[in-house]
Amino acid sequence: MQYILEFLGLMAVFSIFIVVPGADFAVILRQSIVHGRRAAIMTGLGMGFSLLFHISYTILGLGLIVSKSLMLFAVIKWAGVAYLVYLGIKSFREPGFEVRDIEVTAEDRMPVSMLKCLGMGFITNALNPKPVLFFLSLFSTLVHHDTPALIQFSYGIGMATALVAWFAGVSYFFTVKAIRDRFIASGKWFNRITGAALVGFGFRLALSRAAD
Repeated sequence: MQYILEFLGLMAVFSIFIVVPGADFAVILRQSIVHGRRAAIMTGLGMGFSLLFHISYTILGLGLIVSKSLMLFAVIKWAGVAYLVYLGIKSFREPGFEVRDIEVTAEDRMPVSMLKCLGMGFITNALNPKPVLFFLSLFSTLVHHDTPALIQFSYGIGMATALVAWFAGVSYFFTVKAIRDRFIASGKWFNRITGAALVGFGFRLALSRAAD
């Protein structure tokens, strides 16, 4: 039960994080429009594999930090809370989605291999500093250092699955222009809601840690 509650808390924050538009979202959007749903879904799958890569070194790194210095671990926890609040404020202040019309060139119209799409998704997510900072803060804040590494990695599998599912949904709906345009038009309020949620999570985590 302890691990289930821990996982649910982790997923609550992560679910907000993945829907906030960023570099990964932009790549999936372009793939959907230029190459279609299948290419976009494969790109999202590559991002899911990359997420497991981030999870693996985060778990190993946090384990090493805890074994060396509990004080340093505590500093990282509070840095994680600050990062959640920062992301929330930044998202809240965004005016909306700035998605320009994507021009499709003759080269873009050429068939693209699914393996290439998979690799594109992996590299895009692996080189994105946002997941690196987020996972360090997320795990240090929400996952207890006594939780076995295998359990932590199972959390990562759940998160990767959620990420792939989200981008599969984006790939499906964003190939429908009317749905895509309506989503973009509501970007201002979407950013405000997700931003407020992230700030709320950050303060809640800060208060709960202060009481421990």
